[in-house]
This record gives sequence, C-alpha cells and structure tokens, in this order.
Amino acid sequence: MSRSRRKRRPTAKRRFAIFLGLCLIAAGAYVTVTEVLPNPLHEKPDWKGMDKPIFVQGKLLDEPAEGSGEQLKLPLSVLQETVDPNIRYEKGSQSLIMTTPAKVMHLQTGEKDAQLNNKQVQLRFAPEEKKGLLYMPIQPLKELYGVTVHEDRNTGAVLLLRAGDTVQTGKVAGNGDSKTALRKGPSKHERILADMPGGTSLRIWGSEASWYFVQMDNGYAGYVPKSKVKLGEKKTVEAVPEEPTQAERNWEGKPVNLAWEAVYQKKPDPSVIDQMTGVNVVSPTWFSIIDGEGNVRSNADTAYVQKAHARGMEVWGLLNNSFDPDITSKAMATYETRLNAINQILEFAKMYHLDGINLDFENVKTKDGENVSQFVRELKPLARAKGLIVSVDVTPKSGSEMWSRFLDRRSLGETADFIILMAYDEHWASSPKAGSVSSLPWAGSAVRKILEEDEVPPEKLILAVPLYTRIWSEEVKDGKTKVSSKAVGMKTVNEIIAEKKLKPQYLEDVKQNYVEYTEDGVVKKIWIEDKTSLAERVKLAKELNLAGVAAWTRSFGTDEAWDVLQNISK
Repeated sequence: MSRSRRKRRPTAKRRFAIFLGLCLIAAGAYVTVTEVLPNPLHEKPDWKGMDKPIFVQGKLLDEPAEGSGEQLKLPLSVLQETVDPNIRYEKGSQSLIMTTPAKVMHLQTGEKDAQLNNKQVQLRFAPEEKKGLLYMPIQPLKELYGVTVHEDRNTGAVLLLRAGDTVQTGKVAGNGDSKTALRKGPSKHERILADMPGGTSLRIWGSEASWYFVQMDNGYAGYVPKSKVKLGEKKTVEAVPEEPTQAERNWEGKPVNLAWEAVYQKKPDPSVIDQMTGVNVVSPTWFSIIDGEGNVRSNADTAYVQKAHARGMEVWGLLNNSFDPDITSKAMATYETRLNAINQILEFAKMYHLDGINLDFENVKTKDGENVSQFVRELKPLARAKGLIVSVDVTPKSGSEMWSRFLDRRSLGETADFIILMAYDEHWASSPKAGSVSSLPWAGSAVRKILEEDEVPPEKLILAVPLYTRIWSEEVKDGKTKVSSKAVGMKTVNEIIAEKKLKPQYLEDVKQNYVEYTEDGVVKKIWIEDKTSLAERVKLAKELNLAGVAAWTRSFGTDEAWDVLQNISK
C-alpha cells in the first residue's frame, strides 16, 4: 500500500505542471496575437444604415443626401451645420433664403422659380421635403458658396468640400500588388476597414502620432501608418470670386469723419454743411419704416445731397425702425416684408443719389434680433450691387432688453461695411444718478468689448461721440434728492459758462471738464463736451486703429467740435 501511494504523488505534480505549462503557452499566444501581431479581422464601416452618407473632412454627418449627379440634393440641416449657419427657412411661406456678401437668393419648396439679387432665375431642380427633411439642390449651392462634392457611385458616399478648404492629398505606398490596411483606429490592433492597393488615392484629414487619418474616394475613412503614405500636393477649393466692395475701394486706409443730421419736421438749410470742416460723410435721418408691411417714409432733400456732394462729402441716408418694437416685429418677420423695406430704401437711394445707407434700429424686442440681422444680410448684397455703403449703428453692450440685447454685433460686423458704436448715454435722460454722458473709460471699455468679445475688426468699427451733454438738476425734497436732466448742445454750455462766469474743473477720472452751480436753490451739474473731451475720443479711436469717428448730431456742435474731430485724419 505504501509503495502505490508513493507512485500517485509525482503523477499529480506532473499534471499540474502540464496544466501550468499550457496556461503559459495560451497566455503567450494571447499576448502574441493581441500585443504583437497585427489584427487580421475585418469589418465594414458603420454608416448608420445610410445609402448616401455625407462626409466633411472625413467626419460622417448625421443626415444622408438624396439623388445623384446633377440631381444631388443635400439636407438643409447639413448645410447649416457645415456651409452657412445663416441659411434661413421660413416655414410659413416655405421660403429658403441664402445670403453671401455679394448675393441673396430666395427659393421656395417645390418651386423651380427663384430670385437671385432680386432677379428671376430658373432652377433645374427644386428644393423638396422628403422623409421629414428639407433638401436643397446642389446647383445653387455651388454658385453661391463655391462648394464641391465627390460622389462615389458604388458606395453612395458624398464627400463635401467647402470654399477655402485645403486638402492634403496622398497615395498608398507600394505597387498595385501590395496591400495596406486601413484601420478603424490608430493602432495595428484595430480592425481593418479595407485593404488598399498601392497607389490608392487618399485625402489626409489629420494625424495622430505615427498615423494619418485618411479617406478614400469611396468614403472609407480610417487610419494608416505614415510610413505607408506618399504625400502629394495640397489642394484648396477656390472661393467664389468677388469684386471689391465700395467701402474697400473708397475707404481703405481713409478714416471716416461722419456727422449725423437730425431731421425732424423742418428740412435743414443745406448751407449748414459749410460749417462742418473736415467732415467727409453726412447722414441725415431721412427714412423710417412706418408699418408692419415694411413701408418706408422719406423726408429726403435733393438740395442737401447736392450741397454735400459739392463739398466732397458722401451721403449715407439713415433708415430707422421708428423706434417702435411692434412695427419692427412685423416688418422684420418675413422675407416679403423685409424685401419690401429693402426695395423701397434702395429706390430712394437711387432717386436721391445716395452713397450709402445707415441703419439705426432701436427699442427692439430681443426675440426679433435675429430678424434684424437677417434684414442686414439681405440688404447688404443688394446695396453692394448698387455701389452703396451699408453701416449699422449699435449701442454699447449691456443687459438692456430693448436697447442692447437684440443686437448680434458679431454677425452685424461680419455683414456690414461699418459698425458705428453710439458710445454715449452712459447716464441717460431719466438716469437716477447724475453723471457724464460718456466718460472716456466707459467709452473705451465699450469699444474694447466689441473688438475683443465680438471680434469686429477695428477697420470696420467707427466710434460715435456726443456733441451734447446734460444739465443735471439735483433738488432735495422731503429728505430725498430728486434728479432730472435736460440735453443741450455745446453752444448752450458755452453760454452758461460765460454768463455765470464759471471756471471748469478738469476731472482726471472721466477725462472731461466739469462745472457745478446753484440756481434757485437747485444744484446744477454739467460734465462738459468740448475740445478737451473730443480730443480724448479722437485719440482713443486712433490708438485702437478704428475706422473713424461719427458725431451726434450736427446741430449740437460748434466750430470747435469740427476742428478737433478732423484730427482723426491727421
């Protein structure tokens, strides 16, 4: 018995050793397969079941294309995501509006008739709604935006390239008999999407360590070792050629010195133009949108235009929204009402030989801000075609619902020739506290916010300065100080200083002169607009390389103002 037991013990050890050895061999094989040898497994790209997948820079988009060849159509959502976020669809009229700096096109679902820069054109294929998506024909997209597409008839893949896109081309190294794996990720252990023969054409969209992210003509996109790619040339999709704008031709390197002419019931005598030494643009407040249909009322005067032109000044007629939020909501709501206003102001511009249009929209509901931006996008190419400058007045950025928040200054800066910052009313007419209409630090901060936060180029931004101030009255009643104000021009302040023999005090913090006096028991305070404050504003505009200055308004100014403001050009 004892002898047989001694025989069993080595057998158990031997079995354990064999088991351990097999485990080590298996582990080694697993490590070899997973960590050393390339992954030989294949899989097809996941195109989410789409027959016509769309790619931009190798990225698969969420919605498919429809049709093929000349009948190819792309979904609106894809175009808004990748080509132009401002392509607009108005469901009520089934209107599609596409705008570029030089063109505006209006299309309607199911219609081949369209308008390009207000002229009738015929499309070969109409926009259509299919499977809950709105599809745009490729033809107008090529004409307006310069997009190009590569369509693979075998896989259905559509490679969309936009104007300005640069593509690094390349080829798979080796001859036609060799094969290089296109892998799902940047590792030899990722699965293979395709075996690419040597010489296969590639678009190279990116790189990661020793791998390129590439795409074949058939739409397959994945990773390949850099050592397996022979780089070719870089190709850039050409932009749609455009002629220089009127602003680029007339104003590049030349500062704007604009003066607004506030026109109320009575037309100003054209001879007032002779007072404005150095001014090179006048902007009379002649035009108003007066109803929800977009109709425009005119107070324009041919004699004023002729006088300005004789003095070498341009005339940018001002169009406002009557400062009425309800009129603005209705007039800006649809393509038809916006176009009505645009066509009328362009007709007035032609009738009175204007050089530009200045837009001053104020007291607007925040929800209507996008419609105001769209109005400018639609106006700009039509005005440009007629050689007109388009400028837009904006307030400093603030939380004000009706006076600031509706303005998309970034969008307006991209569209308009000039943005005019109305850097005044820091302390407004009914302000509960007396103060400067526009202290220099406040004005400077307002300018810098638009330059930095909204990225409006300085060569497009004009600093508007006040030629008025406010006489503030502070009266104590029942232990409380009641504050009121009255706006006055420079001449009135000079007369008060002379009459009361006041000595202005310079305030370093606001960079302005200041006077204070008592009249009938009421304390009067004036932060003065004069050559001192205006010189500081001109200095600010020059230091920031702005496009120029503008002054509100001519009737508030004196010779002193024009003498200082003309230094913007020196």
